[in-house]
Amino acid sequence: MTDPQQQFQEALHVLDAAFATPAVPFFSVGGCTHCYSAADLEALAGPVHQVPEDLLYSIAHKNPDHWDDFPGLYRRLTPRIVRLLTADRLDHALVASRLLAADWRSWPLPERTALEGVWHAWWRAALHSHPAIGHISDILGTLAVTTGTPAPWLAVWAETRIEASDLHLSDALEHWLFQGELADLRLGFYDELHATPALLPWLLSLQDGRIGAAQLIEVERIAYSSTT
Repeated sequence: MTDPQQQFQEALHVLDAAFATPAVPFFSVGGCTHCYSAADLEALAGPVHQVPEDLLYSIAHKNPDHWDDFPGLYRRLTPRIVRLLTADRLDHALVASRLLAADWRSWPLPERTALEGVWHAWWRAALHSHPAIGHISDILGTLAVTTGTPAPWLAVWAETRIEASDLHLSDALEHWLFQGELADLRLGFYDELHATPALLPWLLSLQDGRIGAAQLIEVERIAYSSTT
């Protein structure tokens, strides 16, 4: 059995392989010439591994209406975008929203399966290591928004009864409570996913001792307030 970090690295390699064969043999890129030069568009149409990182960073965040074929371009660059994302070098909420705009769930099955494999391996790796690369609430947000639900990720979190996982839980609660978000937590750059209806019952269902006393009092207060 490999450890979660090894499984995560293997999942990234599988993702690379799934996208290695281009959907079309020749890919042309049309886009906003006010924001991108002819050299930029040429680079984006060339080999993905040769796209400059600063250009990749821009594409990962830029509004879809900058491109003639945003879904095709984002899909093509996904393995490299995901590597930057999981290294905490991109805005998690924005990339999650961009993947929805690229309609990633309509992509060919091998690509979807590989991306889902990265999501699962990334989540397990993060829960097994504290601190992780990136805040656990950002990672959860990415996974929940792109898949449309926090439920499977919360289920894995509940099953992962180790110190690192519980430290992440404390960190997440500290963030949500300090920001005043827990009562109406919405995930995604455009608030696409309302997480509170799933999150509050899940928090209250956790085994005794996994949430500190002070945080649990706040969770119970918010849960009570939401029902009255």
